[in-house]
Amino acid sequence: MKKCLLLMLLVVAVAACNQPKGELVGAGAKGNFREANPYGMVFVKRGSFLMGANDQSAIGSINDKSVNITVDAFWMDDSEITNDEYHQFVNWVRDSITRRALLLSGYEEYRLQDKNQLNADLPPETCLLNWKTKLPKAKDEEMQQVLDFMYYPESTTLLKKEFNPNSLRYRYEGINYDQAALRKNKFNVNTGSYLPGAVARVDSAYIDDDGAIHNVTISRPLRTRADLVSSRIVNIYPDTIMWIRDFQYSFNDPKMKMYFSHVGYAHYPVVGVTWEQSMAFCNWRSNLFNFSHAVLGQEYRLPTEAEWEYAARGGRNGALYPWGGNYTLDNKGCYMANFKPSRGAYTRDKGATTMKVKSYDPNGYGLYDMAGNVAEWTSSAFNPSSNTLVHDMNASFQYNAKSDDADILKRKIIKGGSWKDVAYYLQCGSKTYEYQDLSRPYIGFRCVRSYNGE
Repeated sequence: MKKCLLLMLLVVAVAACNQPKGELVGAGAKGNFREANPYGMVFVKRGSFLMGANDQSAIGSINDKSVNITVDAFWMDDSEITNDEYHQFVNWVRDSITRRALLLSGYEEYRLQDKNQLNADLPPETCLLNWKTKLPKAKDEEMQQVLDFMYYPESTTLLKKEFNPNSLRYRYEGINYDQAALRKNKFNVNTGSYLPGAVARVDSAYIDDDGAIHNVTISRPLRTRADLVSSRIVNIYPDTIMWIRDFQYSFNDPKMKMYFSHVGYAHYPVVGVTWEQSMAFCNWRSNLFNFSHAVLGQEYRLPTEAEWEYAARGGRNGALYPWGGNYTLDNKGCYMANFKPSRGAYTRDKGATTMKVKSYDPNGYGLYDMAGNVAEWTSSAFNPSSNTLVHDMNASFQYNAKSDDADILKRKIIKGGSWKDVAYYLQCGSKTYEYQDLSRPYIGFRCVRSYNGE
């Protein structure tokens, strides 16, 4: 035993002596880092493919030209975000607002009591919340009065006091890299300052005295990196009325009342979320991960058009559909996705509107529902001729639309087709658009995360 101990000490001593002194040896990173698989995500290896439509347009328009591009590796959710997963976001926002309101009303048990907390002496609204303290029960009347703003006023038309989903606001910030990239806003490394006259055009958000959200665009002198930060406030509860608003003269009231709230739809794709709500979800998910891990990961985000199409093809460069064939039927005569096979015959593919995620086989990368069920938001802005503008490395036509921009600048690409679409929109290369502040009963989303490494 003593001999083994002496041998180990000798090895350590020799290793210490072999360390080059006074040489460039790096900052101390050890070993080869290998990123762990994010839960519920599939790894899509880097590669190149021909991006663009495979077939003529269903509406007779001129298709954008096809371009050969390269895409870096990334992680992608294996299915669309479900109602149950989005509920986790909704519940977190609800509970954080509740804790903050109680803390501001003097309930100190909702403040994170940590002697090492650097911001413990700051106002309560800037302190970290204590998530270990339980929320009040219904019998705690004094606390419930503090939380009255989260409920509808009592009314004879309501059987009981009901929660008001419009109280669920999520505030987040982000750096406007598009403003930083402008030539007039270039940082001068020689002087350590931005160029004279540099101005950043960013969004700023606030809630007025009547409780209304205002996301406005401001221009501020660019002096520090902090001047590039935008803030947004988003009401994150899905729009449930759109089931009857988008399809008039039809009885979709049961969907409106139960689709997001009932456990029977827990594993159906969430719909009725805008592009802006999807972005808020991605921001929350990034924070949820990074607050729980010592090594930070890349941010969760919406896929670019190129990433989505590359992933949909499943390793088959010229694939018309994600399953690789040129037809929507397999060799047994069964439909391969949930869409609209013919006029009025929604159920020929075994689904009427949305279906549970993963109801059909995955593509070559192990991704489900890349065609049909619900169309999916991407981060890319819509332009009919964007393929002529994009770079051939990680192509994406991006425009960070501000609150006061024209509606035409707020169009975002959606891909994959949905339960109410004809087969053309299920094709990997097909694309259409929706405005970033509108929600539909046939549009959902899934997240991606860039890969740290080769």
